[in-house]
Amino acid sequence: MFQSFEVTARPEQGPPRLAMLRTQMQAAALDGFIVPRADAHQGEYVAARDARLAWLTGFTGSAGFCVVLADVAGVFIDGRYHTQVKAQVADVYTPVPWPETSMAGWLRAQMPKGGRVGFDPWLHTVDQIAQTQSALEGTGIELIRCDNLVDAIWDDQPSAPMQPAKLHPMEYAGESHADKRARLARTLVTKGETSAIITLPDSICWLLNIRGADIERNPVVHGFAILHDNGSVDLFSEPSKYAGLEAHLGTDVRLYGPDGFLPALTALRAPVRIDTGTAPQIVADRLGDAAEKGPEPCALPKACKNAAEIEGAAAAHLRDGAAMVEMLCWLDAQAPGSITETQVVTQLETLRRRDDGLQDISFETIAGTGPNGAIMHYRVTEETDSTLEDGHLIVLDSGGQYLDGTTDITRTIAIGTPPQEACAAFTRVLAGMIAMSRLRWPAGLAGSHIEAIGRMPLWLAGQDFDHGLGHGVGAYLSVHEGPQRLSRVSNVPLEPGMILSNEPGYYREGAFGIRIENLLVVQEAPDLPGGDAQRKMLDWRTLAFAPIDRRLILPEMLDTDARDWLDNYHREVAAKIGPRVTPAAKEWLYAATAPL
Repeated sequence: MFQSFEVTARPEQGPPRLAMLRTQMQAAALDGFIVPRADAHQGEYVAARDARLAWLTGFTGSAGFCVVLADVAGVFIDGRYHTQVKAQVADVYTPVPWPETSMAGWLRAQMPKGGRVGFDPWLHTVDQIAQTQSALEGTGIELIRCDNLVDAIWDDQPSAPMQPAKLHPMEYAGESHADKRARLARTLVTKGETSAIITLPDSICWLLNIRGADIERNPVVHGFAILHDNGSVDLFSEPSKYAGLEAHLGTDVRLYGPDGFLPALTALRAPVRIDTGTAPQIVADRLGDAAEKGPEPCALPKACKNAAEIEGAAAAHLRDGAAMVEMLCWLDAQAPGSITETQVVTQLETLRRRDDGLQDISFETIAGTGPNGAIMHYRVTEETDSTLEDGHLIVLDSGGQYLDGTTDITRTIAIGTPPQEACAAFTRVLAGMIAMSRLRWPAGLAGSHIEAIGRMPLWLAGQDFDHGLGHGVGAYLSVHEGPQRLSRVSNVPLEPGMILSNEPGYYREGAFGIRIENLLVVQEAPDLPGGDAQRKMLDWRTLAFAPIDRRLILPEMLDTDARDWLDNYHREVAAKIGPRVTPAAKEWLYAATAPL
């Protein structure tokens, strides 16, 4: 199994660890210390060695941070984790809603007389520090660079990951790394920049057509890189990971150990581009006046998938869809009360593993039944494993890392006879998901301009959900990829080739959760009769194919266009997936995709 069900953090471990950290703070003459979720590469997911926030507090969410002061410790979490944090942290920690409450605002309230708050400059971006310092002006509160105090007390901290890198073939990449480097170097020349700093592992892997396994569920290699204006790259990563890749990298990619990264920065000629939203503060400290703020050079090119990457993703989704149909058929055959969440997770992974192209799951499978479904990023453990009972819903959010693509799909399934209020909420979620799937929009709009389309049916009923409508997805890379998002805070225009999720939801704490998710790819929309020929429009191509549970739909709540879309989608699911599954699953599939 890729996934385990062991308990990785316990609330009772928090108080003694917090006490040890406060001792370290006193020794360092600090009044506070900030513990982020991030690692030095500023990616969303971290290796076990870098899971400092979880080790200290017990909170295992994918975003957040803790600010420890002498008499209070705030754990800052966004709306996805309001329920989860209550179960994971001891009462010595105070959950703080974020970003509604900023770090600076909280510090101002907690430290009216000022003080010294330490932070590790490897673990915070340039923007984070600049914004917080600006908001603290005149308060007497200082942000102090220091060594990491958590590392000083974490006696059994895991070793740094040392997994080997591997070649990502041209048939999947669609462009050589020499061409990518040359293309990106031209953007530096145009801006008059001598080089650009790359700290995100998925960007480095995309640029050099390599993959790795330094972070579970994410096929990336840890490292830092400097892209020069002549197209060459200095790569700072553990050299032993690249054994056998010398010919692939070639002479224009120079490999050094990680310790060479900071000294190399001081030798660069100005101006050097850094993305202040992803580069750690220590990079700006070393570059000094040579630093020039600009976009991370790989981010947008990586997001706009080429034809090979899009067709790879489409092929991966068809095989993944077959595994999902086999799973849903199996689940329907189980009597309510006879199976648990861990059995669901195990069965789905077993079915995915039949595909030789599967390298890993793309994240820890979320299989939350009943009240657990209301925990948006629920991870089932041996202690929380719950039985699927009559009247429950189960939220099944999962995906695979295949050689040709990354998948992410969510279905909410009825167990026995679902309650009417859950069916009504499900139908509203479905209506929003369909509305976004059908959307055409003028080129140049960002996720923030269209995200409300997927929420409107819920809003009309006085309901909503506390996560974005969708995130970007990589090409056999990170399942959460920027800069594209369907979010009210995203100002990045959507462009052809971008893959995003479409996943509205609804969560009733203590009762049930609902989420429906397909992956979509942005494409140019065909002209329509009577439309403005000069106005470029975009729309979506759906990548994910699996039935949506008709037992949870109240048809009278859907308009004719939505019902037609669903019937057409289900016909396509049956046609594309039917030939790929067993006879029993095919029979089940044809019944599950019958017209509404």
